[in-house]
Amino acid sequence: MKKIFALLLALCMVFALCACGSSAAPAPTSAPAADAPAADAPADAAPSAKLTMGTGGEAGTYYAFGGVLGSYIGSNTDISINVVSSGGSAANITGIVVDGIFDLATVQSDVMTYAYNGTNSFTDNKLDAFRVLGGLYAETVQIVTCNPDIKSVADLAGKNVCVGDVGSGTYFNTVDILAAYDLTLDDIKPVYQSFGDSTESLKDGKIDAAVITAGAPTTAVVDLATSNSVYLVSIDDEHMTKLLADCPWYASYTIPAGTYSGFDSDAVTVTVKATLVCRADLPDDVAYAIVSTIYNNAEAITALHAKGAELSLSFATDGIAVPFHAGAAKFFAENGITVDTGA
Repeated sequence: MKKIFALLLALCMVFALCACGSSAAPAPTSAPAADAPAADAPADAAPSAKLTMGTGGEAGTYYAFGGVLGSYIGSNTDISINVVSSGGSAANITGIVVDGIFDLATVQSDVMTYAYNGTNSFTDNKLDAFRVLGGLYAETVQIVTCNPDIKSVADLAGKNVCVGDVGSGTYFNTVDILAAYDLTLDDIKPVYQSFGDSTESLKDGKIDAAVITAGAPTTAVVDLATSNSVYLVSIDDEHMTKLLADCPWYASYTIPAGTYSGFDSDAVTVTVKATLVCRADLPDDVAYAIVSTIYNNAEAITALHAKGAELSLSFATDGIAVPFHAGAAKFFAENGITVDTGA
């Protein structure tokens, strides 16, 4: 019995020691590398964030290209981006600055300048708590019709014309182009619709023309051209000169024949710049990671969407009249380009 008791006592001691060992941290098998950062101070650790990006209508380039950027960034960093459709530039800036529902957004360079400076429709509602990450691609102002008798902007007088969502970049572009022809919205019958809805209305004959500001070719117009004859209205030389003098944020641009099915002649119009912006207080390391991921991988992004071919350091920074985010400025400085941060 004494032997049995001694054996049981020994087993209890073994179990007790094992239990104590399971709650203790195991001893390291090797020392950490001398140059590894301390666990509580990961100086160069990749940032992690969950962000929401406002874009545009689901049939437009903002939404399609924004989806590609969000997916690519999410796949190559620890930054998750939820890309959502929206009412366009003005709605996106309001979503960042006023409503706080967006962290990032794609906007037109002209509209963001109005908002930041408190001019045009933002005179009584200046919105400047956002910053630029970089220019993405040229946005083309396309005046689309299925009526071959509409050959000039002047021919839009008295017609049902879609001018985009209220306060969108397309809306402002329409106002500027009409003004070059001494016309206003009162001289047309304005219809306020998204790209997709406007092309459906063209298809059904509910409107006579639609102004669509987006990278060409635009998905909504491509779809329209598969079932209808599509014509693009040009801006003639005389009125182009007046438009560029009054609104220097535009640049003349030719949409080449063949851009859309059945479109067999060039169209002369203007462009602005699709720009990626963010809330002013976005962490610097997050902004830096987003910008470096985009502009260091233009070729890979181009394989996913044709607009990636327009990504470049010069296009990202030239002609931007709103301050850049400090995180973006750091990336561009590393590549020999100094940008204004408003500091």
